Amino acid sequence: MSLSDHPRAYGTAALTAAFVVGILVTLGFKDLYPELEAQYQRRRKQNRRQTTDGDSSSSSRRRSSMFFGPVQLEDHESSSSTIVEGIEGCIGNTPLIKIKSLSEATGCTILAKAEFLNGAGGSPKDRVALNMIEDAEQKGLLVPGRGDTIYEGTVGSTGISIAALARAKGYKAHICMPNDQAEEKYSLLHHLGATVEPVTPAPIVSPDHFVNLARRRALEYTNDSSSESRGFFADQFESPANYEAHVKTTGPEIFFQTGGRVDAFVAGAGTGGTVSGVAKYLKEERHLTDLRVVIADPYGSGLYNRVHYGVMYSPTEKEGTRRRSQVDSIVEGIGMNRLTKNFLAGQGLIDDAVRVTDAQALVMANWLVEHDGIFIGSSSAVNCVAAVVTALKMPEGSRVVTVLCDSGTRHLSKFWKAVKESGLENQEVMAGEPQEEDLLAKLGLQGREKGV
Repeated sequence: MSLSDHPRAYGTAALTAAFVVGILVTLGFKDLYPELEAQYQRRRKQNRRQTTDGDSSSSSRRRSSMFFGPVQLEDHESSSSTIVEGIEGCIGNTPLIKIKSLSEATGCTILAKAEFLNGAGGSPKDRVALNMIEDAEQKGLLVPGRGDTIYEGTVGSTGISIAALARAKGYKAHICMPNDQAEEKYSLLHHLGATVEPVTPAPIVSPDHFVNLARRRALEYTNDSSSESRGFFADQFESPANYEAHVKTTGPEIFFQTGGRVDAFVAGAGTGGTVSGVAKYLKEERHLTDLRVVIADPYGSGLYNRVHYGVMYSPTEKEGTRRRSQVDSIVEGIGMNRLTKNFLAGQGLIDDAVRVTDAQALVMANWLVEHDGIFIGSSSAVNCVAAVVTALKMPEGSRVVTVLCDSGTRHLSKFWKAVKESGLENQEVMAGEPQEEDLLAKLGLQGREKGV
């Protein structure tokens, strides 16, 4: 009698055979598992070395299971931290902060890119300086280890970024800067090892203007040097590497941090690189055609009139009225009375401009400290005033993005000294007397209506 004639006996035999096979497979895996585990550990160590070398895409590996195919093995220990390459790895990916007090005052969401958290020079100029240096290296204009010197004409922030990155990459830095800037900037440059050449303010047409002097110094060094080292003029005002840095980094970061929902971008223009680069990315590459791009402009700068009337002119340009060469304002870092290639690159994408007074900038800086704990410099304060004005013109709930350029710590001796002298700081309130908390009134914007 065969087993097929007795189903119960056939089933029992099949079950017994399967059980025996299971035991054999288990015993086989018992011997095989140490080798699989050793292979995984070797791959894990290799992955860690690759991550250190910058290959973050290989942060996890897979191993095969005989029955279930590839199994994802997550290495939480190595993926919990990222190692960056040098100080340049600390540039970019800055947070986008919701400024609560400004959002409440305007009925819009006002967001600020915290560019003072860039790790080299502590400003958006870190992005620009890095891109200009890397572009020069690719073109052979700068060669690491050759003893080259980077020359730049700047009112401070770009020079600080260049000085820090020059040290990191093995170059020297020579900075030509107007002699009326905040003292902290000169000190920072000296401590970063840069040669600082203070320059008496002069018109851009003068050969002794700080930009023209830096260009000349670079040429002199290249021509007169007895060694093979060269001088490189960074030329932040005219170099396309300036606005391209923001097309490649700042614009994409803002787009992804907002999920693509941004209704206005507000920024001052010192060279025009930030506003042009961000506008080009958001409007041209991401096709945000309804986005409003707004220039924040201090008094004495001609950009407001350029945007509104097509003429690069400021009343402070009248004979006998100008106090200084760049702008007639205490604000440093933004404002222009000439058209740079970086500004022209995005000029057609700019929709509006807001003129901001020194008094409004002082009020805004003090307000943000008192209500949000945000300590910023003069150009950031101008940006925030312009963001408020822009928000008041937009529908309720709109998203307005601006830039916090640098910390107030490099503006103590000038801008923040003016805040103190204005009587805004630590104002005492008499018992029982309500404190004035109307931001719009403080800024002289009371009576403005939404959407007007």
